[in-house]
Amino acid sequence: MVAVALIGMLSLAGLVLGRIYADDLLVQLVAGAAAGSVGAGLLTRRLPSWSAAPVSAVLLAGYTALALKVAAGHAGLATPFPAMVREALVNGIPRLLTALIPVESTPDTVVVPVIATWLAGLAAVEVGVRARRVLLGSLTPVLLYAGALYVVGPNAGAAVGPTLGFAALVVVALVTPPVASSGKIRTQALGSAAAGLVVVLGLGAVVGPWISGQVSAAPVDPRQYVEPPQVDSLDESPLNRISGWMLTPKQQLFAYQPATPPTGKPGTVKVRLAVLSDYDGVTWKVGGTYRNAGRVLPEQPGLPGADTTEVRQQITVSGLTGRLLPAIATPAEVSGARVAYDAVTGTLIRPEGLTKGLAYTVTSRVQSPDLNMLPTAGAPDGDAVVRYLKVGTGVPDTIQKLADHLADGNGAAYDRAVAIQEFLAQHYRETPDAPTGHAYPNLAYFLFGPRGQGGQEGTSEQFAASFALLARLTRLPSRVVVGFTAPAAGGQVTGGNAVAWPEVLFDGLGWVAFDPMPATDDPTPVEQDFIPKPSTPPTTPPETTAPPETAAPSLSAVAAPVAAGGGTPAGVVAGGVSGSLLVLLGLAALTVVQLRRGLRRRRLYDGSPDDRITGAWREFTDALRLSGQPVPDHLSATEMSAYAAVTPPARGGLLRKAAPEDPLPPLPALDELVSALNTVGFAPGAADSGQADRAGAQALSYAATLRERRSWWRKLWWSVHPGPLRWHR
Repeated sequence: MVAVALIGMLSLAGLVLGRIYADDLLVQLVAGAAAGSVGAGLLTRRLPSWSAAPVSAVLLAGYTALALKVAAGHAGLATPFPAMVREALVNGIPRLLTALIPVESTPDTVVVPVIATWLAGLAAVEVGVRARRVLLGSLTPVLLYAGALYVVGPNAGAAVGPTLGFAALVVVALVTPPVASSGKIRTQALGSAAAGLVVVLGLGAVVGPWISGQVSAAPVDPRQYVEPPQVDSLDESPLNRISGWMLTPKQQLFAYQPATPPTGKPGTVKVRLAVLSDYDGVTWKVGGTYRNAGRVLPEQPGLPGADTTEVRQQITVSGLTGRLLPAIATPAEVSGARVAYDAVTGTLIRPEGLTKGLAYTVTSRVQSPDLNMLPTAGAPDGDAVVRYLKVGTGVPDTIQKLADHLADGNGAAYDRAVAIQEFLAQHYRETPDAPTGHAYPNLAYFLFGPRGQGGQEGTSEQFAASFALLARLTRLPSRVVVGFTAPAAGGQVTGGNAVAWPEVLFDGLGWVAFDPMPATDDPTPVEQDFIPKPSTPPTTPPETTAPPETAAPSLSAVAAPVAAGGGTPAGVVAGGVSGSLLVLLGLAALTVVQLRRGLRRRRLYDGSPDDRITGAWREFTDALRLSGQPVPDHLSATEMSAYAAVTPPARGGLLRKAAPEDPLPPLPALDELVSALNTVGFAPGAADSGQADRAGAQALSYAATLRERRSWWRKLWWSVHPGPLRWHR
């Protein structure tokens, strides 16, 4: 009876822990470990005491291997058995405490409970049965039970029934007399059992009131002390990758295939990559806490009156890199890949990263609220949405005034959102090679910069980021989503399908997507509807990390002005010549522009980081030569930076004449460029891709600002000057 009671106590610990698991496999494996360990102790009780531990250890190894094999088959894992055992033993505790609830029964989430149960059973049977110290032998099952309660924490209700059953088994073990050959020994055993029972009842009377008072208190969650899986900057802010994908629109990223193709006219669906909820004035970030998840993900709260459709899709990765897993919102089940999940944003990652050929299946539950209620729906407020209203300090005055302008006369939440959407759609142009960046200076230049010089045009990155920022400034909870438009009937998704869109939170309707992308090819200039103060290009672009597989998207801080000025000089030169000469000059100018753009792309985005940094330096020195300044060969990189910071003399129409209301833009810093060049010179091969990106961004920003300081005819000549094509041959 003592052995049976010990098995019951150990099994109840597994039952309590199993409440946070997605299935009953853990409970069954723990019960097997309890029976196996206690049974092994009973079989060896006639042998010398020193032999019990080795025999039990051998049986433990065999049972653990069996349990891991069963769990692997249950989870559908194809990992080789030795590697699976090694990974489970190394990562068992972290995976158990970082796993998302409900926890799937996999080798690494069952190995610790199984081993702990076996060891607790071994100690209990040796002390309680062999040594006949039942009260002391119950200590290890009590510790195991308390550990199970601690691991569960606040993620399940109070375990009242199992706890009462556990206490009853302890009492049964205490009052069960051992089989003895003499009445005297039997009497002593009964006396000891009675004394032990009195001790237990006394402890219950003393500790009971305190324990009952803790039932309604929220227990501590041990998961708060364990660091969940982390992501790098590309996965934390994939919005920076939009421009890079747009520069390689035919690159295949992944294949999308729905389980049930849609009926009727084929269209497109939005496949979500990441939800960006946090903005600090520099970068939109996911800001998520990822926890290892099984195939079944936590169920998201439903919207009242919303229809829910289950969509099953298969994703096969080809060129997509990083850790983020694309899926239709909102994923409910994932098979074919081990994932980690942020339950707040619904973003999925694969902790070990994406690999070519990775195939997984996602079942998503798509909620469709009644959008007819939008005009009367309000925007939530309070602590629950502070995250979605927060912006970084230092909001530019022009952006704040634009937000006030759009909110004026639009009291309803939906009206404000529509006003922002229509303003962006009617006044701005989409440009695939627009520069990346969504910090305050970038958005200010996108919203108010001069046309033809990179202002008032951008990719979906700037449209979505501007919408979300303006929405927050008008008290609308908002966020940015990065994803792709995929063929609804299935097919390849390429870089050209990358898109970002904003979402606004409404009472009773949840997150509603908006589309601020251009509605016309000939947008109305911003100045006709809103006249801000003069704005200049950002002097120091924000630090970004470009995806390694695509061209860094910082290019078009200069590319747009070059393209805009490409055909103009022909008209200036050929003002009085024949039409044929005009055409020839125009073609020659266009050829030079295209060759220079190709040269710039090769310099900044091809080759190793050292090659790209060298190319950025050449872009910088070319800008100095185009501005009419000599380039001394004897100066070091640091000295050259100081030399370049001095405004060139305004001789021969070199500089345009600055007016008080339109001052010359200040020259940007070159610290990142100089630091990167010194790294290349003194530590070849030590530079990384991030350094190359920042060096290229500073070189382009300096060239753009230096060009802006020229007189109008010097700007035209700058665009078509053939010198950069031959200066560094």
